[in-house]
Amino acid sequence: MTDVVATVVATRSSAPRPIGSKLIVREDGSLEGSVSGGCVESDVIVAAQEVRETGVPRLVTYGITEDMAIDVGLPCGGEIDVFIEPLGDVVDSGVVLTVVAGEGVGEKLHDAELEHAALRRGCSHVIQLEDRTVFADVFAEPPRLFVYGAVDTAEALCAAAKLIGWRTIVADARPRFATAQRIPSADELLVVWPEEALAKVAPDAATAIVVLTHDDKFDLPLVEGALATDAFYVGWLGSRRNQQRRRGLLVEAGVAEDELDRISGPSGLDVGADSPAETAVSILAEILAVRAGRSGGRLRDAKARIHGESTLSNKK
Repeated sequence: MTDVVATVVATRSSAPRPIGSKLIVREDGSLEGSVSGGCVESDVIVAAQEVRETGVPRLVTYGITEDMAIDVGLPCGGEIDVFIEPLGDVVDSGVVLTVVAGEGVGEKLHDAELEHAALRRGCSHVIQLEDRTVFADVFAEPPRLFVYGAVDTAEALCAAAKLIGWRTIVADARPRFATAQRIPSADELLVVWPEEALAKVAPDAATAIVVLTHDDKFDLPLVEGALATDAFYVGWLGSRRNQQRRRGLLVEAGVAEDELDRISGPSGLDVGADSPAETAVSILAEILAVRAGRSGGRLRDAKARIHGESTLSNKK
């Protein structure tokens, strides 16, 4: 006897619960979590019992009817793929790669390149590897927003990022600027020059960097150093003319052209932002779009699914 876990690995159309949602069926019959908000749990429990008895993992697809969708608060039905397997060791952080379809169903893969790419993406998703479908279950710390330049927009950015659960760090070499009174929403304040700030923060694939200082002695070393990290977003403010000037200076400093393409400058989406709060919304929106691999355009004109690609490759 053993505990069994059911995980949502893909969704199509509207779905009650997001990818990665889990229902643990304990051997004593108790339940933890949910995969659908209640509408398919009873069948999942039956399937979990079969997996417990046989030890063989299985992938089950459920269609959410309109009546079911209304019961769980959705305007329309959808479809979910649920992978059911014996519960293994609990993972606090990192990525677990599990074969959910094709040869070796239930096998756990160890591939550093795939794991790194999954962490950079920052959310659970499916991967097609030739004739096998692999579910990358991502257990990652919240993304980090690192802002250099303790100005009004930095506070607005931190306040907005904290609303979506991100960790926020603000650094500035000017002690009068980097104070808790000026930037109360920052989780961490650093009074350091750019090189030391980068060393302390150690940006990784889950870090977005925004430079707000408008001063070459801060901007240039910070961005040059940021481009040497795995940060998934590097942005700075400034006019288009100033963007070109600073890009030229970075080229002179030895930064490659393809690396310069990583810079979002001017940072943000074109929403007509004016105030610090509006500018922060614009910048954070672009950061979210980059992280999700989206263009950041209007949803009414988008062809992709609203909540991102989450469909097994053999499902239409």
